[in-house]
Amino acid sequence: MIVVGYSADPFGRAAVEHGIEEAKRRDTGLLVVNATAGDAYVDARFARSGEVHDVEAHLQDSGVPFEIRQPVGVDAAEELLTAMDSPDAELLVIGIRHRNPVGKLLLGSVAQRLLLECPKPVLAVKPHGL
Repeated sequence: MIVVGYSADPFGRAAVEHGIEEAKRRDTGLLVVNATAGDAYVDARFARSGEVHDVEAHLQDSGVPFEIRQPVGVDAAEELLTAMDSPDAELLVIGIRHRNPVGKLLLGSVAQRLLLECPKPVLAVKPHGL
């Protein structure tokens, strides 16, 4: 199984695309995780129902078996690391964005934590042109 850390932006969509490619290459399924801590009224990276529907339709069109999880009130990095603890999990795919050093210091970095703590391979991708 390929685990994809999804965010409702171009970085999340790039992660899904690469996840589909890896799942086809490895003849396995996808687990797409779109998590939010739920500590704000609006989390721009948490997919709303319309976006979830679009992602589901795209995944169905890909022919890859998939599951989408949207846990609320959780730490996104912890949720992805837990998913990677599954014996079936082969690869974690995440979208990364460029952040300045102050942004990393003040906000922390989910991607950095995943890259450092994940016990299995991590594929970090970004959208074309960014």
